[in-house]
Amino acid sequence: MASLWRYLLAGLGLAALLVSILAVVYLTAPRSAQPAGPDVARTKKTDNGLYMASFVPERGVVRQGELESWLLTLKTKTGASVERAAIAISGGMPQHNHGLPTSPQVTDYLGEGRYRIEGLKFTMSGWWQLRFAISSGAGSDTVLFNVVL
Repeated sequence: MASLWRYLLAGLGLAALLVSILAVVYLTAPRSAQPAGPDVARTKKTDNGLYMASFVPERGVVRQGELESWLLTLKTKTGASVERAAIAISGGMPQHNHGLPTSPQVTDYLGEGRYRIEGLKFTMSGWWQLRFAISSGAGSDTVLFNVVL
């Protein structure tokens, strides 16, 4: 009977050792970097670093189903305002594989590198992308903004 207890205790000890090893392996294993969602930063460098761009709703909030105006602010990498830029706008919903329901355009230059973008409409909730192709005396570059409703 004593021999049976020894085997039982040895088995439990071995099981505890295996559980401990598995716990250490699990806790120290490298984790895959899975982003929590799209980058929704409202200020970022353009793809080639020529400009710093900021993109915010003019009324301060995003409204689904309404035509909205947004402000795109462009600065050079030295912080100077970008004036007389040519800006093309495209985008859509990458998860739904469709483009924008409207054709937003730059309608006004407000000074200090600020451009009014009108005709933007988010028709449904979800992940939207807006890509700006920017061309000025500093060169041509692009920037992508994500908007999640």
